Amino acid sequence: MSAANVPDPGTLAEERALLARLAGASTTRRWWGYYRLTGPGWLQSAFTLGSGSAVASLYLGAHYGYQLLWVQPLAMLVGIIMLAAASHQTLSTGVRPFEAMRRFVHPGLAWAWAIATLVATFVFHLPQYALAAGVTEDMVAVATGWQPNGGTRSVFLVCVGLIIVVTSTLITWNYSRDIRGIRLYEGTLKALVGIIVVAFIAVVAKSAATGRLDGTDLLKGFLPLSIPSDPVGVTKIAGAFGAAVGINMTFLFGYTLLARGWQREHRGLARFDLITGMFLPYVIVTSLIIIACAGTIYGTEFAPQQILPANVGVLIGSTGVGQAFGRFVFGLGILGMALSTITLQMLVAGFAVCELLGIEATGWRYRLSCLLPAPAFLGVILWSSMGTWIALPAFTIGLIMLPIAYIGWFLLHNSSRFLGDDRPHGRSAVRWNLALSIALVVTLASVVYTLLMRF
Repeated sequence: MSAANVPDPGTLAEERALLARLAGASTTRRWWGYYRLTGPGWLQSAFTLGSGSAVASLYLGAHYGYQLLWVQPLAMLVGIIMLAAASHQTLSTGVRPFEAMRRFVHPGLAWAWAIATLVATFVFHLPQYALAAGVTEDMVAVATGWQPNGGTRSVFLVCVGLIIVVTSTLITWNYSRDIRGIRLYEGTLKALVGIIVVAFIAVVAKSAATGRLDGTDLLKGFLPLSIPSDPVGVTKIAGAFGAAVGINMTFLFGYTLLARGWQREHRGLARFDLITGMFLPYVIVTSLIIIACAGTIYGTEFAPQQILPANVGVLIGSTGVGQAFGRFVFGLGILGMALSTITLQMLVAGFAVCELLGIEATGWRYRLSCLLPAPAFLGVILWSSMGTWIALPAFTIGLIMLPIAYIGWFLLHNSSRFLGDDRPHGRSAVRWNLALSIALVVTLASVVYTLLMRF
């Protein structure tokens, strides 16, 4: 089964020749050449910039100021290490991640991984729609003054949800057409990430202009000098680690590499893509959200209030930066986060269903598979009541499965039967295993603490 329609052999040959030339080029020329070929890493960035990372960042900034700016970079670094190992495995062997896990680790682990991915994808599809509809409603109110109530509001929110699901479906279905569809999809997601970054930069710049930013404390916040001792604070840090790289993200990455036709020659490009397309955008966006809240809400009478993406724009707007920046521009960034995550969740659902059913990830069956989480658009009106009892078990399943996927990748990275001569040896093996072990221990520690606090 293929991941999607890959480029023709001629195009791949040209790309490999370009990579060979770039290998001997200057650093600047090589990085620029690599950047023009990036794509899968940006999809991961667009995926992780959703409601989970937004809520975690909002809370950290509003309640701790700049003190915990170090959390999100560390959380993403852990995920990058694991995804770098996964890219090495997939590009060295050409074996699909699910098949590799099934054949070389254990079939039960592979199936549990795919099923947990689908459960997490569907359940956390609901809050993405709730988030998108909520900020859209607030942006409409800012722009027009119209604030619907009762049944009119429910109809408005459902209409917003339907528009989003139709638009997201059309964007997602492009991915299975051909390489041009894949690149169009990647380009669309890159543009959304760009909008997110620009929107939050605008909010932070406005805060700086009003004299609300403390440069010294901001820089110190990127150092782990402060660690919360209260249960809520530690739980939020663990939540940030869980939101940085989710279980469904671990399932998706390898398939986006294969869909581009990438092979062993692309291993260096894949690592570059993870740094520039995933790590940097994620760290920039989450840091900007924390800084925006730290410079406006933290230490004010608004800080004790409930901090949610749909209402934080109102709070920021009320602290002096203006309603346009606080509600409309900030809301635009949050909306971009929700929309990008919705399309990626549809994409991963398609891959997971196709693997479980043993069918090609192309054609109408794949497109129908992508629609599996679509009914979650009703989250625009249902999530406020459903979230209180469905989010906890779903979060727990995804959290428990995440280190299992990581353990599987660790075992695969040390398997001669799987990797053959591409298994790291000598100092390379020591570096890989040390990095993977640290990432795994950090993840397991966050899981154990979160479970102890929740149960």
